[in-house]
Amino acid sequence: MRDIKIQDFRISSKVSIKDLPTSYDLEASKKTIEKEMRKISEDLAEIQNTMYAHGKYAVLMCIQGMDTAGKDSLIREVFKEFNVRGIVAHSFKKPSPLELKHDYLWRHYKALPSRGKFGIFNRTHYENVLVTRVHPSYLLYENMPDITSVANVNDDFWDKRFKEINNFEKHIADNGTIIFKFFLNISKEEQKNRLLRRLNKPSKHWKFSPGDLDERQLWDNYQACYEDVLNRSSKPHAPWFNIPADDKPTARYIVARIMFDTLKAYSDIKNPELPPEQKARIEEYKQQLENE
Repeated sequence: MRDIKIQDFRISSKVSIKDLPTSYDLEASKKTIEKEMRKISEDLAEIQNTMYAHGKYAVLMCIQGMDTAGKDSLIREVFKEFNVRGIVAHSFKKPSPLELKHDYLWRHYKALPSRGKFGIFNRTHYENVLVTRVHPSYLLYENMPDITSVANVNDDFWDKRFKEINNFEKHIADNGTIIFKFFLNISKEEQKNRLLRRLNKPSKHWKFSPGDLDERQLWDNYQACYEDVLNRSSKPHAPWFNIPADDKPTARYIVARIMFDTLKAYSDIKNPELPPEQKARIEEYKQQLENE
């Protein structure tokens, strides 16, 4: 099976989205990929157990991608072996009336994982420079003092919003959150195939919405916005990774490997030791239990 290197997927310089791959050959069968996926998930779960005991780092996994990119199934498979105690997932959809009474980052701040836990943002704070950029009229629902019409939404507005998002990530990274941002990069042809599968399989009909086809008509707009996101917000403390997503098992494995290889490099993440006075009495404690 082909070995992968983190740097092959990290966005570390300016990119053109049309040049980023949507497929990747692991040179292995589906069965082999799934077997390796289970092993990596188990290894990640062990790291999470140690992080939970260590209590000094949190992990935030951010997933973005076009409709049908495989976000839900990726989360299911990557975290299959985790203790539910150590993981919390949030799916950010249309803001609620309460959320709209706060700034756009409020709902993301309060969903951040505590130290020792893995947090998943299924769709993320980047929706605020993706969906709202393709549909600027949505910004009017935020009721901001300086935005009274779409005409007020200019380049300066987006520059400010990107700066706020980058500052948000720098702040949480400086305070112990390890950030992974994955762009599930699916081709337009593969999206069509997956939408057709939803329509052809009655058990998948619930996943389909006519709005999916409306958004598909805006494919080029979204791609341009994603390109801007990758180029303006991939930072050393919060990198974006382009994940070729036309094949779901391959995408899942790449994501899991990137997370595992990154986290295992943290030499300071380890189980805490007992205080010296308790450690010196281990044999005494064992004998006390055995003599009950």
